[in-house]
Amino acid sequence: MMLRQPLQSTLQHRWLPWVLLILGGMLTTAIYWPGLSGTFFFDDNPNIVDNKGVQPANASLASLINAALSSPSSDFKRPLASLSFAVNFLFTGLDPYWMKLTNLVIHLLNGCLVFLLARSLIVLTDKAATQNTRHRQNAGFIATVIAFSWMLLPINLTSVLYVVQRMESLANVFVLLGLLGYVVGRKHMLAKADQTQHGMRRSDLAGLGICAFSLALFTLTGLLAKETAVMLPLYAFMLEWIVFGFRRQTDTASHDSQSKDWRLICLYLVGLLIPLIAGLAWLLPNVLRPENWAARNFTLSTRLLSEARIVVDYIAWILVPTPDALSFYHDNFIVSTGLWYPWTTLPSILILITLAVSVPMLRRRWPLASLGLALFLSCHVLTATILPLELVYEHRNYFASFGLMLAVVPVLVTGIPCTTSQSRQSFILARSTTLITLLMLWSFETAITAAAWGSPLKLAETLAARAPDSPRAEYELGRTYIIYSQYDPHSPFTAMAYAPLERAAALPDSSILPQQALIFMNSRMHLPLKDAWWNSMIAKLKSRPLGVQDESALGALTGCARDHDCNLPPNRMIDAYLAALSHPNPSARLLSMYADYAWNVLDDDVLGLRMAEATVKAAPSEPAYRITLIRMLIANGELGQASHQLDALQELNLGGRLNNDIDQLEHAMQKAPTSNETVNHL
Repeated sequence: MMLRQPLQSTLQHRWLPWVLLILGGMLTTAIYWPGLSGTFFFDDNPNIVDNKGVQPANASLASLINAALSSPSSDFKRPLASLSFAVNFLFTGLDPYWMKLTNLVIHLLNGCLVFLLARSLIVLTDKAATQNTRHRQNAGFIATVIAFSWMLLPINLTSVLYVVQRMESLANVFVLLGLLGYVVGRKHMLAKADQTQHGMRRSDLAGLGICAFSLALFTLTGLLAKETAVMLPLYAFMLEWIVFGFRRQTDTASHDSQSKDWRLICLYLVGLLIPLIAGLAWLLPNVLRPENWAARNFTLSTRLLSEARIVVDYIAWILVPTPDALSFYHDNFIVSTGLWYPWTTLPSILILITLAVSVPMLRRRWPLASLGLALFLSCHVLTATILPLELVYEHRNYFASFGLMLAVVPVLVTGIPCTTSQSRQSFILARSTTLITLLMLWSFETAITAAAWGSPLKLAETLAARAPDSPRAEYELGRTYIIYSQYDPHSPFTAMAYAPLERAAALPDSSILPQQALIFMNSRMHLPLKDAWWNSMIAKLKSRPLGVQDESALGALTGCARDHDCNLPPNRMIDAYLAALSHPNPSARLLSMYADYAWNVLDDDVLGLRMAEATVKAAPSEPAYRITLIRMLIANGELGQASHQLDALQELNLGGRLNNDIDQLEHAMQKAPTSNETVNHL
């Protein structure tokens, strides 16, 4: 009986963290559940709703390959994420509920991986835990709190309820798996030989193989979901440096049992340093060209200054979030133009320098805090430095927030590591109160935001209230009112739509989306179109190169005119396109839209063909543009050129994904048309 009770107690302690983790997952699910009933949002539309590639008719290999390569969001196509959207579509159609539920499952899976990784790291950095069962049990509890906190963080909500950000959460499944695999491999390498020197050497080599395999496999697989997975080797390097110290386990009789393992140094030379140099050599020529920043309201230098403030803001948004901070739309962010404008720029730079310096200073005494800060800072090396990306996005902290939880939560649970038992017990009440308060704050903020995401109207009103100076927030509110009006001039929502759209149009640095929405709405309702809307839109198109939103706005007007839902004055549309095309190096998407408008609305075959040919020249690897050109050539009876373009299309037919299109085009060529036909984009 005396033996049975300790055994039973040990089993209970062993399973307690898992029980708590399951309860945490259930609470997280309950908090997110109201948000699952919402609709698609923002970039979900071009990536999923309007992307026919991720809506396959069947599960054939060709359809799935086409789906995997259909993403418009990246030149790398992010095939694994796109394929997951296609699988959702095959099972449940274009229903955002099931896609969001899939995202929630991925988030809960990541929560389990965070728990496993955190527990391993706590045990590795706590010498007592390697020898004492009670300390290992405490490590499990602390890891549970880390995972639970991370799952609840409001800043991670968009990676769950914003469907397209499955790309981010899915990529991080492989990042976390890669780090777990690396830890397993290193533990094999450091395991003491209890039998023979030969047995030790085999375990050592197996561990090294696990480390290398984990980094290579999960980095490459994660890249198929999103490019942020490329940071896995850097995260592993930080983990190795801070936790393992590049140590190797040799013969325990040797005085050099903790010597440096040069094989690991070679691993990072090949897997991190050389790719980093190659990547910079590839990126820098484009980054240093001023024209590549023309579509942004910032330059390389002002971006770097601004990102210092943004990364410091992220820390506050993760730890002590407020609704106004987590507004989703951050296009009203004031760009830093100097160290003192805004005045927070220099202090933010100093804060980041302090955090970076703290990493090596904390490494030996408080390794978890050191590693957490290192992971947080490393995560932003890709998105907060030299790439001309948009400045602020909350989902960029999906992995970075784990780093902060790793640094902060253990301190709140156990206190700052001290030398005396008396000092270890100090401030227990303050620590516990702080942790409970933060958990309640995170739960509350996530719950109220998730509830807003459950209704398109409530979400639009909530985000507009959180960011009243954001052009995107005001535009989205007006757009939502238009949708709810169902294009009925007498609907109360119709009158409500004008104010936010006109506010958005007047805000600095806004796109032409508000003007497009006003023109679109009134034209659909057969109401007068104000000259001021057209003049403002054309002036904006002339003043700066187009962004993605400007192109989307022109595309929406073109589609409405092509489908005869809008009666738009051709001279105004032509002026808009000429203004947009007045800038150097127009995008293939813009050229394609003008070809569409010229061919289908203006009935100008010559202009339509010329624009379609320019489109293919600008994006030769995009099949949809070439298919459109071939259809135009066939309709014009130019079968020789059509055949030449068809041969080029065959080279893009990876895995037979274009078989149906090619068959249709060949059949159309056999019909030898004698009159023009209307050609629409796929």
